[in-house]
Amino acid sequence: MTNWTIESAAKFLLDAENERTNVAPITDTWEDLDVAQGYLIQDELIRRRVQAGEHVTGVKLGLTSKAKQERMGIDSPLTAVLTDAMRIAADSSAPYDKLIHPRVEPEIVFIMEKDLRGPDVDIEGALAAVATVHAGFEIIDSRFADFRFLLPDVVADNASSSYFLFSEEGVKPADIDLVSELVIVKVDGQEVDRATGSAVQGHPAAALALAANSLHAQGKFIPAGSIVLTGGLTDAVAMDDASRYTAEFTTLGSIEIAPGRA
Repeated sequence: MTNWTIESAAKFLLDAENERTNVAPITDTWEDLDVAQGYLIQDELIRRRVQAGEHVTGVKLGLTSKAKQERMGIDSPLTAVLTDAMRIAADSSAPYDKLIHPRVEPEIVFIMEKDLRGPDVDIEGALAAVATVHAGFEIIDSRFADFRFLLPDVVADNASSSYFLFSEEGVKPADIDLVSELVIVKVDGQEVDRATGSAVQGHPAAALALAANSLHAQGKFIPAGSIVLTGGLTDAVAMDDASRYTAEFTTLGSIEIAPGRA
């Protein structure tokens, strides 16, 4: 496609997801696509999801860890939107038959007790709005072939959002050292990676503050009750159709995901 519009780009990405089709980055043919336009495409994509019956439930940070930024050749975090259709139950199976080339990554997840509005939110202010902290996994699944994209592409694609899950039991922010919280990622019981909370912007609450401040610039905020995925702690692990993936946290406990069918 060469005559791109915000609407046609959103439809292009949703069609790719629904048809499990790899596509070329939009920037290959919309060469002057910028991040601001990418967010407009993301907004239109979410509007169409809501129109189809989904409900917005939260926000996620993308590309917050050094590992993810280095892997993707990108040095700037971004925000994206979560809906109820993306959530799967803790320790359940992922609908592998609906995915293109999924990867899993461990997350520290916040559930918000209060609205969080930018600008100028800092770590202390962000934590004051959090009700509980949870262990989580996100399954990312870029619509772009080989996960090849520029920043405007991945913003438009809602930061490669697909599915997520988190533990039912959470802890109060005051009861956990978020910077030192260790996670060990295992595939079929074998360790493949590990990291601490410091991998996410130096502090997971810094990622939360970043989300609030970034959303303020878009005229948005994080409402009470929202789910916030603060970003992958480790590099993403490619998901196959047979293995079992576990994230073992020091304080937050363990969470597991395996492939399944929708």
